[in-house]
Amino acid sequence: MECVLITGGTEGLGKALALLLASEGYRVFAGGRNAAKRAALDAEAKQKNLPLRSLEMDVTDDASVDRAIGIIHEEAGPVDILVNNAGIALAAVIEEITIEDFRKQFETNFFGMVRVTQRVLPEMRARRRGRVINMSSVAGKMSSPVLGPYSSSKHAVEAMSDSLRIELLPFGVHVILIEPGYIKSDMERAAQELSSKYVMGAQKSAYAPVYAGFQRGWGNLTKDSKSKPEDCARVILGAIRANSPRARYPVTREAKIVTFLKRVLTDRALDRMTAKTYSVPRAAS
Repeated sequence: MECVLITGGTEGLGKALALLLASEGYRVFAGGRNAAKRAALDAEAKQKNLPLRSLEMDVTDDASVDRAIGIIHEEAGPVDILVNNAGIALAAVIEEITIEDFRKQFETNFFGMVRVTQRVLPEMRARRRGRVINMSSVAGKMSSPVLGPYSSSKHAVEAMSDSLRIELLPFGVHVILIEPGYIKSDMERAAQELSSKYVMGAQKSAYAPVYAGFQRGWGNLTKDSKSKPEDCARVILGAIRANSPRARYPVTREAKIVTFLKRVLTDRALDRMTAKTYSVPRAAS
């Protein structure tokens, strides 16, 4: 039975993936910081008799990661499949976001991913097998106004994963990027809380038209989305089972469209399209 570690595995996409993989016979450990959510997942797993348990795990803390990996070793041995899913989103224009908040964005989405990956790679490399699945986003392909901090972190995930994939070629370890578009989940509520001070001050900001346009554009882009965490979980399951997995798996129709547009349009055309989508006015000439 292959051992799977999912960071951010107690809610949203991570939880959907944990339940799916456990139902498919994988031994799953779901990391999370919230005790109530961990308890709820454990209760559901027990009720369904699934080989799944939660772990207290904060990917921004070395000691927390070491403790969680130690428990996995004691109960199941080395990690065969790592899914780096833990992530947060901050919405603010670049001029106004504090450096502290920008660091917080990267500490979870990027450095947390690197931290956990470095912890499990030596054993994967020694055994000449393993899979590292990194949750990116369509935002890692194409940036939007106000989502610059989040997009920056996902661009970094893309670049790091591309390098790591080549570095691990001699050792039989696969690195896979998952690139979802918008999927409604608990992350959106958390993002609203994290970004509240910027949203509350938006009307008094010099960037008020940008914030307002973003809210309208984001609402239009997401209102008709029918994608669910379970849809993305099934894509990840396919990537885990593939004998020769692809480097990237776009998820949702939006992600596939953006991937195509990024390939065929010039930067100027993309800027015009994005500005129109989010009603960003141009300065008078």
